[in-house]
Amino acid sequence: MNICVIGTGYVGLVTGSVFSDLGNEVICVDKDPAKIEMLQNGIMPIYEPGLEEMVRRNVEDNRLFFTTDLHHAVERSDVVFICVGTPPLENGDPDMTYVQEAAKSIAAALNRYKVIVNKSTVPVGTGDMVRRIIEENRRRDVDFDVVSNPEFLREGSAIKDTLEPDRIVIGAPNQVVAMKILELYAPLERPMLITDVASAEMIKYASNAFLATKISFINSIANICECVGADVIQVMKGMGYDHRIGPAFLNAGLGYGGSCFPKDSSALVRTAEKHGYDFKLLRAVIDVNKEQPQRFLSRLREALGGSFQGKTIGILGLAFKPNTDDMRDAKSVEIIATLLAEGATVKAYDPIAIEVCRRIFPQICYTRNAYEAAEEADALMIVTEWNEFKQLNMERIKASMQNPLLFDGRNIYDPVRMRRLGFEYHCIGRPASLFNGK
Repeated sequence: MNICVIGTGYVGLVTGSVFSDLGNEVICVDKDPAKIEMLQNGIMPIYEPGLEEMVRRNVEDNRLFFTTDLHHAVERSDVVFICVGTPPLENGDPDMTYVQEAAKSIAAALNRYKVIVNKSTVPVGTGDMVRRIIEENRRRDVDFDVVSNPEFLREGSAIKDTLEPDRIVIGAPNQVVAMKILELYAPLERPMLITDVASAEMIKYASNAFLATKISFINSIANICECVGADVIQVMKGMGYDHRIGPAFLNAGLGYGGSCFPKDSSALVRTAEKHGYDFKLLRAVIDVNKEQPQRFLSRLREALGGSFQGKTIGILGLAFKPNTDDMRDAKSVEIIATLLAEGATVKAYDPIAIEVCRRIFPQICYTRNAYEAAEEADALMIVTEWNEFKQLNMERIKASMQNPLLFDGRNIYDPVRMRRLGFEYHCIGRPASLFNGK
């Protein structure tokens, strides 16, 4: 099948690469000439394990192409995927500008029947909006259909999630159109759910909002654990064994970030407001998430004598999660901004995201490894749970620090071992009384 993918961000680039790997001819389009030139030269604009190899293989086999010529790409294609960004506006609404622009461009190029697929995360009603824009702007009287096919990929495992999804959701206006998209996914042999367009659009928001709720819930439980002397790790395990709950997204920490959960939770609250419903539960989830890093910083400030002024803080982990260089809504951004505003010197290390972070904070010191970040530091914070941080020589870390103060925002270390090594160890939801022999 001939496919056009509009947008070469995480969703677009992974979607296009996987479909080409399944034997389709795919043209990926982006209006940024610099990004297209990078891709044509085999340089990935994002870090995603396995992506570079897949792109190279399919480019060499003449199944995957990159261009800025959207008109030509749409004309050649049977199915057009809209995979553009929908960044949040100040009021929490998603910015639909790029989706609207894509729809207008598709309308101008429409030369025969095509299926237009919304893969971007968009509010309920976007399918109707896209159809209306195309109808009003098409230059030829040709038919088309609009389908919702939300993505559920996770950054860092996007290739696997696209090849082995838990489910494939197809929101279509009729069964015939749904079968055309189902045919495209058939080689994956995964569970498929065919719904109406509005339900498919809601499934994506509801899924992300629910996962965000699990994270804020366990973080709230962790905060109570600190007050009552319980261990959130044991609480999480006890909850997770219940098959009705499950262990996924029950790891207490600094809260959720990235390009999906914050944006989608706010967008769903706004959708509810526009239809007269006050989504109090989800607003509370968002509030808990905003408070979590500040609670941790308050504890660090207190441990340093009440002020960050003149202190050197080492930061391990900058990306919002491991195995990506994505800094969107990363907790490190808020933490570093607070430390700098209160007079601290910041040294930071991340295996992948340093260059991305440098564009946000050019003034801080970036180190070549975790050990350099710890040297002469008054405190060391774990912000992202990269695997390499779990295997560090902690005796060497302690010996190099000005003060053996370790703030573990992701609970990756064993508290008893850290205490035996001589650290003043702080984590989330695991009170000191569990670690000091009392």
